[in-house]
Amino acid sequence: MNAGMSIRNSAGELSVESIRKEPAGHPALLESQKPKTKNRSSATKAMQTALLLIFGSVLLAACGRPPASEKVSEKSPDPARVTIWAAVSKSHPATEEVLGTVRSRHQAVVESKVSGRVVEYTASPGSRVKAGDLLARLDVQEISAKVDQAQALMDQAGREYERQRLLMASKSTTQQEYDSADSRVKVATAALAEAKTMLGYARVTAPFDGVVTRKLADVGDLAMPGKPLLEMESPAALRFEADLPEAIWEHVKLGDRLTVRHSRTVEGVVSEISPVADPVSRTFRIKLDIPEGDGVRTGQFGRVSVPVAEVRLLLVPKASVIKRGQMEVVFVVREGRASLRLVRSGKVLGDQLEVLSGIEEGDQVIVGDIARLKDGQPVIIQP
Repeated sequence: MNAGMSIRNSAGELSVESIRKEPAGHPALLESQKPKTKNRSSATKAMQTALLLIFGSVLLAACGRPPASEKVSEKSPDPARVTIWAAVSKSHPATEEVLGTVRSRHQAVVESKVSGRVVEYTASPGSRVKAGDLLARLDVQEISAKVDQAQALMDQAGREYERQRLLMASKSTTQQEYDSADSRVKVATAALAEAKTMLGYARVTAPFDGVVTRKLADVGDLAMPGKPLLEMESPAALRFEADLPEAIWEHVKLGDRLTVRHSRTVEGVVSEISPVADPVSRTFRIKLDIPEGDGVRTGQFGRVSVPVAEVRLLLVPKASVIKRGQMEVVFVVREGRASLRLVRSGKVLGDQLEVLSGIEEGDQVIVGDIARLKDGQPVIIQP
């Protein structure tokens, strides 16, 4: 073979710049004549690996891209017109609530003043009565007999007095006998009046306008002084009674107006304060006059708020706080957008609500129709 000679085989064309002459059968010549299959195998594997990598990348990209039918163009919500309220910190009295009971200012246990058998009840529990109305009637035959006796003595004394008067006119009797007859008439008159008064006690009447609350005896029972027959009270005059611990007793004065909550919230005026403490409970009883109202009944449970100090409360309108499940949220304005805040509320003060955490004083809280707002929605503040 000569230098620059081309050797062609099944694997293609190979260029040989120089081939030294070697003896026939020399290993170097045999080696140069072998096809370079090893290099071609490495190149093929590298190409296959590259193709696999490219295919995998395309496949991953195709899997991560949503189908055309699922593509949703998110549109920014329209700006909402809102009204704002600046959260303010106000001074408010710190109070301690004390339990109490609603009672009537006018209560009475009705008893009979004479002994007798109960023959009739004209009023039952729940009956409204006026002062002087008949509640019960007693059988008092002994007193009726005394009235008849007093009446007979009265008639006799009257006749004797008339006789002495005629004699005195004719100067047929002495002045002493005339005066004695006059005195007997006065004694008989008084005895008759007393007997009739006792007979009137057989009619048990209402001492004031009110409602019968309890009946403590039945028809046929023996009534006597000291044995209650009925209980009644006036629903038009109510009061609230509570026992204050000695630690806060000095914070209350006569005439103070305190908030009382029972079936509704009212304002009560302190009308009585016990000057001594109960030796067992170490409490002082106070009584507050409260107005009459629908649904208010004596015996109802309630609470009175006693001011003990001054504190600062962060207040917002109740309408600005909404509940979502167990959470309370408000919206505040931040850079022209509604920002959702989780808050924790405290006391309710009229139409305002105390906020314990979640916002700060001066935050612009959105009020009004906030249920439709979304976090981050643009807002336009209305004056």
